[in-house]
Amino acid sequence: MKKHITMIITAMMAAAVLAGCGTSKEAATTAASSGTAAAAEAGARAEAETKAETKTEAGAGAQTGADAKAEAAMGQETEILVAAAASLKNAYEEELIPMFQDKYPGVTVKGTYDSSGKLQTQIEEGLEADVFMSAAPKQMTALDGEGLIVSDTITNLLENKIVLIVPSDSDSGFTRFEDIEKAESIALGDPASVPVGQYSEEALTSLGIWDKIQDKVSFGTNVTEVLNQVAAASADAGIVYATDAASMADQVKVVAEAPEGSLAKKVIYPVAVVKDTANAEAAGNFVEFLKTDEAMKVFESYGFTKGE
Repeated sequence: MKKHITMIITAMMAAAVLAGCGTSKEAATTAASSGTAAAAEAGARAEAETKAETKTEAGAGAQTGADAKAEAAMGQETEILVAAAASLKNAYEEELIPMFQDKYPGVTVKGTYDSSGKLQTQIEEGLEADVFMSAAPKQMTALDGEGLIVSDTITNLLENKIVLIVPSDSDSGFTRFEDIEKAESIALGDPASVPVGQYSEEALTSLGIWDKIQDKVSFGTNVTEVLNQVAAASADAGIVYATDAASMADQVKVVAEAPEGSLAKKVIYPVAVVKDTANAEAAGNFVEFLKTDEAMKVFESYGFTKGE
C-alpha cells in the first residue's frame, strides 16, 4: 500500500513536471513568435522609413539640380558686338545701349565705330559682329549681296543731312554750301571708304566744284576726323553730317545744308543682323529696339530723322 501511494505521488509529480515543461515551451514559442512578429514589423517600418527618406532625398536632389540650372540660366550673360558708323557713336554710347541693357539685363552690348566702308571690310574679313549699321545703303547692299547679312532684317532706320561747317570763331563770311570753294584748306571724308566723303563728292560734283578743290583737300578716314579737323581750325571748312555738327556746336558752326537736288538720294542709315552671328536672338532684339518710339526719340535728339 505504501509502495502504491509512492508510485501515485511519483506519477503526479512527473505529470506536473511535464505540464510545466509544456507550458514553458508553449510560452517560449509564443514569446518567440511574438518577438519575431515585432521584429518583422519593426523591420518593415524601418524599411518604409528608409524608402521614404531616400525618396525625399532624391526629390530634394532633383529640386536642387533644377534650382541650380535655373540659377545658371538666370545668370547667363550674352555679349553682342554692334559695328556702327562713327556718326552713331554718341547716341549709342550715351543713351541707346544703356537703355537696351536695362530692358535686357542678361545682354551686354559692345560697339565698334568707324567709317562704314572700313566696317564692311572688317565684316568681310571675319569680324564677329552681330549687328551692322552703316551711314549709307551702299555698304549694307554689298554685304547683303555677299550673303553676310540676314536680308529680311534690313531696315532703313534713319535719315541724316550733310552740311558745310567752319570753325566756330571763323570770320570767313561763308553763307552757302558752294562757298567751300573759297576755303584755303578743306577737310572731307575719303570717298573710297567713308560715306560722308561719297556724299560730299556727289554733291560737289553736281555743283561743278569737286575738281576745282582737290589741291586743298585733306581726306579723313571717318567723319569724326573731318569734324575734329574743322573744330581744331586745322581746316577752314569741311563737310560732315548734321548730327556730327550738332554734337560739337560750341566748336563748329553750320554754314548750310547741301542744296536740294545735289544728291540723287537721301542720306539713309540702314541697320541689320549679321548672318554669322552666334547670338541671333539678342541681335534681333537690339535691331527691333532701335525701331521703337523711345529709341527714335533719342535719335531725333541727336539730329537724325526717321528713315524711309
